Amino acid sequence: MRVLFIANHLNVGGISSYLLTLAGGLKQKGHQVYLVSGGGELEDKFIQAGVTLLKAPLKTKNEISPKIIFSFWKLRKAARKFNIDLIHSHSRTTQVLGDLLSRSLAKPHIFSCHGFFKPRLSRRLFPCWGQKVIAVSQQVKEHLICDFKLDAQKISVIHNGIDTKNFGDFSSRDNTRAELGVPADFLVGIIARLSEVKGHIYLIQAMLEVIKNFPNAKLLIVGQGKTRGALIKETQDLGLESSIIFIPETKNTKHLLAAMDIFVMPSLQEGLGLALMEAMAQGVAVVGCAVGGIKTLIQDKVNGLLAAPADAPALARAIITLLGDSGLRRALGARAREFIMANFSQEEMVDKTEKVYQQSLKTPGA
Repeated sequence: MRVLFIANHLNVGGISSYLLTLAGGLKQKGHQVYLVSGGGELEDKFIQAGVTLLKAPLKTKNEISPKIIFSFWKLRKAARKFNIDLIHSHSRTTQVLGDLLSRSLAKPHIFSCHGFFKPRLSRRLFPCWGQKVIAVSQQVKEHLICDFKLDAQKISVIHNGIDTKNFGDFSSRDNTRAELGVPADFLVGIIARLSEVKGHIYLIQAMLEVIKNFPNAKLLIVGQGKTRGALIKETQDLGLESSIIFIPETKNTKHLLAAMDIFVMPSLQEGLGLALMEAMAQGVAVVGCAVGGIKTLIQDKVNGLLAAPADAPALARAIITLLGDSGLRRALGARAREFIMANFSQEEMVDKTEKVYQQSLKTPGA
């Protein structure tokens, strides 16, 4: 099977990690994988996985951008050259491009929905869903059915998979902490794009109470995004400059996770939460807000702690509880890793996605 992935970019992030895991698994099963994007710092990893990379000007969030039309003409030629069997898109803009290619080439189009869409009129007038839709969690499937009236039979729930062999090693902990300038005190962390929906502001506010109980605790915020300025200002307004560290996105996610005592995902909305899954695969104690796919991952007091969304005091209580009980941190971290290994393997993700591909190739009119 010859599969064409379409992505906006290959920078550090959840979709890039998803694509790398899926592409690597498909290659191991003998499929040919082509990936078109606007490029990014993770290109080398895809090349090492045996993926053929193509370039197109896809770094846009505008679904009617001229870049999509330009990319369409370029990719239609490439798809014919490589005799592509199917197209797999991963964002709204690439979904539109995938639909155009599918219609032009008479090839099936599969769309992966990684989160929640605003039910804008343009999405209703030009749905572009393709033959099959993959939802990364049951909550995302329900969103597609309720807000966009998609046929439930069209949607397959396939959770993100984790190659757990890449996680669980804490040998880099001391060196990473030294590089961050964090002494042997407590380190709380989050890895996520800096966006309002990720709830960073509530985690920063929670740290004010955490610091009262553990004065030397630090918060590591890893990521980039449009709310960076507002988050830095909130940190300054609360007098937490010496307790909160901001660093941009990094390729060494597992090393940063190994340095953390607690990973927090305070999202207000979350399709599933790949960064949270990686923290759990690492064996770090986790705290998350009880929304979306996070509730699929965290069983409260079993493999992590859940807090109400947009509730800084609740986050603070959960973090303080874990920082004050090393035995509980170790136990929840170990159970979190066991949970990911048992339920979110790369192999299961790849096998289920392959079945969706096979079904789409048999769909009449594809």
